[in-house]
Amino acid sequence: MRITAAPSSGHPAVVLRQLERSDADDWYSYLSLPEVFQHTSWNLDSVRDLSRLFDLFDSPSGDSDRRLAIVDRLDDRLIGTIGFHTISNANNTAEIAYDVAPSHWGLGIAGAVCDAVTRWAFSTYGFIRVQATVLHTNVRSERVLKRCHFRREGLLRSYRMVRGTPGDFVLYSKLSTDEMRYER
Repeated sequence: MRITAAPSSGHPAVVLRQLERSDADDWYSYLSLPEVFQHTSWNLDSVRDLSRLFDLFDSPSGDSDRRLAIVDRLDDRLIGTIGFHTISNANNTAEIAYDVAPSHWGLGIAGAVCDAVTRWAFSTYGFIRVQATVLHTNVRSERVLKRCHFRREGLLRSYRMVRGTPGDFVLYSKLSTDEMRYER
């Protein structure tokens, strides 16, 4: 689903906007890096593999995937993405997913954007639960979720295929009612 008004990024160096097909080359260039790829369930052989996702982002369905571009404030260059999939309007839930180019790791961008977008999803879409599933080897992403006050719920054994092999994922969640406990 296309997002008409993106939230504030929560970080001074980046802004959020709708992810566009013209971002595909930049997105693929860092998703295919070994240090990114190894800790995700992405199964990409070329930039063309991303085209199916853009079709989902363009769908008018309320349950369709939503994805924002994280771009450098100065040059509008894509340095990451964040959004939701596995959206259930019937249950008011969604799964958050994000990625940031390694050139921008360690700057607090993922945490700031994850926090801002989660808060925005609660207020804009009325979600009552946002969850995240993280490949058990992705300790960086687990740290981001913990900083954003997501709660670890457990290990999902053989939960999702990772390039042909069942992968174990850690489940985190945050409820809209949790927001009241962590206001800043």
